[in-house]
Parts: sequence; C-alpha cells; structure tokens
Amino acid sequence: MEKIYDVIIVGSGPAGLSAAVYGKRAMLDVAVIEKAGYSGGQIVNTSEVDNYLGLQDINGFEMAMKFREHAEHFGAEFIDEEVSGVQKISAEDADHIFEISTVNGYKFYTKTVILAMGAEHSKLNVPGENEYKGKGVSYCATCDGAFYKEKKVVVVGGGDVALEDAIYLSKLAKKVYIIHRRDIFRGAKSLQEKLLATENIEFIKESVVTEILGEGTVKKVKVKNVISDASQELDIDGIFIAVGMKPKTEFVKEFVKVDERGYIVASEDGVTDISGVFVAGDVRTKNLRQVITAVSDGANCISSVESYLNNICS
Repeated sequence: MEKIYDVIIVGSGPAGLSAAVYGKRAMLDVAVIEKAGYSGGQIVNTSEVDNYLGLQDINGFEMAMKFREHAEHFGAEFIDEEVSGVQKISAEDADHIFEISTVNGYKFYTKTVILAMGAEHSKLNVPGENEYKGKGVSYCATCDGAFYKEKKVVVVGGGDVALEDAIYLSKLAKKVYIIHRRDIFRGAKSLQEKLLATENIEFIKESVVTEILGEGTVKKVKVKNVISDASQELDIDGIFIAVGMKPKTEFVKEFVKVDERGYIVASEDGVTDISGVFVAGDVRTKNLRQVITAVSDGANCISSVESYLNNICS
C-alpha cells in the first residue's frame, strides 16, 4: 500500500485550512485535497470582510491567502484533485484505513478523514448575478449588511433565512424590498408578523428577479410578476439572495449520515456516525455558517482526530 496519512482533509476553505494548521501543530501527517486549485472556498469571492476578529477591512481573497500561507508555514501538503469517493478498507498493516478516490483515478490512504467541502448558495441564475457577485450581489446579510447603511436593498426568498435577512437589514438600510414568487411566505409566522410590521420593508409578492443591472456595482434589478407578467425596475444598491444552500455532499451522502437537506450530521466535535470520519465547516449540521465558526470546527476536528488516533493506537 502507498503512503498512509494520519489525516486527509477534503476541502480547503477556512475549516479545512484551520484543521491543517492544528493538525500540523499536533505533529500529524496532514494532506489537504482541494479541487479548485486554490484555497479559501466561498470567501475568495467576497469583496470585503469586516467581522473576523483581528482582520477587519480585508478582502476575501487576501484572507484566504493568509489562511493558506499559515497552513503551508507548518508544512501541510496540498493535493490538487477532486474527490469522488471515500471508503473504509481492510489493510494488512492496519485495521483502520480509509481510501480516498479522485475523479482522475488517483487513490490516497489515511487513518482519518475530515470532510470540509463546504456548501454553496443556491443561485437565481439570472443575467448579472455572476458579474456582480461581491459587487452588490451577496448571499450573506450578516456578512455584508453593514456596507448598506442608509441604502436601498433587495432580499430574494420566502423562507426563514430570507425573512431574518430582511428584518436584520431593515435596521441598517433605508429601504428593504423582499421579493418572493408566491403570495405568502414559507417562513415562521412570528417572523412574518415582525417583517410585515416593519415600516421600511416592502413585500413584492408573486414576483421574481429577472436581471441584475449595474455599472461597476449593482444599480437596479428587473422584477417580473409571475401572474400578470408585468415588469418593473427597482433602483437599489445591493441584492441579498436567500433561496437556500446546497451542501457539497454528493459523493459521501451514501457513506456518512446526512440530514434531510444533505448536511453531514455532527455536533461541534465533528464526530460523524462513521468512526474515524469527521466533518467541519458549512457542510456540517449547524445554526451559524460563518468564517469564524468554520475555523472553530477545524480546530475541534483535530482535537477529535487526536483522541481517535490515541484510542486506536493504545
């Protein structure tokens, strides 16, 4: 059998890079497998981050590079491959070995696995969305809301997250439009009542955003009523898209326990239902998905990995 690592981390966002730093400091043989060819995950596309302790007013790309450099400083190994599967195998020289396969046919072996693939925001898939991502198009109100004080913004969605985002933004922005394709919200009744009682929030029902327009940054959105086909344009400064998230768990959802939305089930220690497999970051079942909680997950996972390795070696 080829080299056997102490831990292989699948994914190189903040959770994976944090795990790499903590793993190397614990004197473990660590490899990080990343499919994008660069590190950072979602934060790479964030124009400005101002809520990470000690690193205020930094853009997402710079933050990602700092995280990557920190992991490299301690000697973490990086492998540019896309993982296609994880399985537990029997080996002559060990009882606890995992085989990680990639789409290019490579196989890697490890005593433990940390799954840190992250999640991706569901998109509207309308013209202008990708062009203005990080330039007025946001998927995180708590991350970017502070940039829109006394400005006009749109929230798209009808679930709890969309309602919470609109209420949160109403305390900062001058005007908040919330656009939903139905005539009623799906979110909690208590949130609906609070939203509809907030003076600077306007509900545009039975409507969808068809295009995002701008000049360098977002300036307008085109909105169409799905019943009448009538269209209008709204002058705005930003749009917050809250139509759901999708965890990147396709290749492991038959291997490890996931919830009804596809998130890997684990508490803060990162321990999954498969002995030796741990999970960190946005792909884990949790309430708050932020850079700081992902970094915390990475540290917690290494603590769990150390305990696991100590037990199987004792």
